[in-house]
Amino acid sequence: MRIRTTATITTLLVAGLTPVTLPAAAASAAPAKHGDDFNGDGYRDYAYSSFSARGGGGVSVVFGTATGPGSRQQRITQASPGVPGADEADDMFGEVRAAADFDGDGYGDLAVAATGENGTQGADQGAVTILWGSACGLSKGTNLPNKNPDSHNYMGKDLATGDFNGDGKQDLAVINGSKTYVYRGPLKRSGTTGAVTKLDKTTSFYATALISGKVNGDRKTDLAIIGDVVSPEKIASDAWFIKGGTSSLTSGKTLRLESESGNGGSSERGGDGVIADFNKDGYGDIAIGTALYSKHKGRVSVWYGASAGPSRSARLTQATSGVAGSPENGDEFGSSVSAGDVNGDGYADLAVGVGGEKIDDKDNAGGVHVFKGRSSGLTGAGSQWFARNTPGVPGPLTDYDGFGGLVRLRDTDGDKSADLYVSAAGSLRLPGSPSGITTTGATEYDATPIDGFLQ
Repeated sequence: MRIRTTATITTLLVAGLTPVTLPAAAASAAPAKHGDDFNGDGYRDYAYSSFSARGGGGVSVVFGTATGPGSRQQRITQASPGVPGADEADDMFGEVRAAADFDGDGYGDLAVAATGENGTQGADQGAVTILWGSACGLSKGTNLPNKNPDSHNYMGKDLATGDFNGDGKQDLAVINGSKTYVYRGPLKRSGTTGAVTKLDKTTSFYATALISGKVNGDRKTDLAIIGDVVSPEKIASDAWFIKGGTSSLTSGKTLRLESESGNGGSSERGGDGVIADFNKDGYGDIAIGTALYSKHKGRVSVWYGASAGPSRSARLTQATSGVAGSPENGDEFGSSVSAGDVNGDGYADLAVGVGGEKIDDKDNAGGVHVFKGRSSGLTGAGSQWFARNTPGVPGPLTDYDGFGGLVRLRDTDGDKSADLYVSAAGSLRLPGSPSGITTTGATEYDATPIDGFLQ
């Protein structure tokens, strides 16, 4: 599980948050059920990036309860006791985060990137620190060894966790420069790790994002690496499938996400992604939003899983039959995606943000589509559309609200239906129900920034 802070999320000034001592909770000898249960009490916690005006960044944690985020909080920076490094301007500590019980002690741990960390090899070398879970929350930290130290490599530009070799230990995948490195678990507080595998497709493939999950139905986690593909004729983005394996990771198929002529286009073209079983066939499906597709109209590519790995693919846009609206330049359909079962029918559903949607002459008002999972996969049939002008959605329709710039589906109240959390000028929660997402009971949401919700 990982969280990648997007450029659309406003920097948060949270200097008032201070660490608190939490009541002790007994941890099982077994690994934590939830990788983001940092204090071992059985509830998922919420870790989000928090930047002060002059510091190098930080992570704020809101501890979970049976009904979602609670009142207890904690903030950790590189100035916290036992955390390596120094709190220096522009380190970007906490910009990217991923959670798992890396040492198997029953407490979730948090991998935190500081992409702007300077090193002996130059500026912006980057660094990744494991913050260790305990009955009192996160405490102390251990740096991962940097296997590709160089200036402007931004180690930790993205992170993904999983058991890639099926040995029951959690591993960590890290982008460092244009390559991906998989650190085999268990990761230890002493700093020692198992083998490290380098994944490097070609000299023209530049890794930009990671998605992990189980695609081919076995016990091992698989990995999808999104990357830019650059040539003199065009620039494009691909998804490269890596099959988990007992002894080695296996390079698999590649799916072209989008391309444009010339090589002067934007970098980091591939976007947000998630793996979930949308057709309930036992295989994980890969859904990737590419917001800049076709002059930023945007689209989502769905790569369906099978026993041999991903197989058939389909595309969703606002031109798909049954989908509200129409594709327009700047809509950025797919600016964020998230998966969850919104109606409790056992199929994963997909929320797709359209942060640039213009509505009633309001520029960048934004909206969200919810696509229903079914045996045939994701289609526009029965899809739902939500925006500020949807009856029951709180708040006025305004320019540059960016509604849907970040979306998350998560069941925080234990009713077996995932709720829709949406970022805008202020975050909102729209409840899940047997009929899907509903505006009944929709509320403004300020318990915690939703970039703290892991996929």
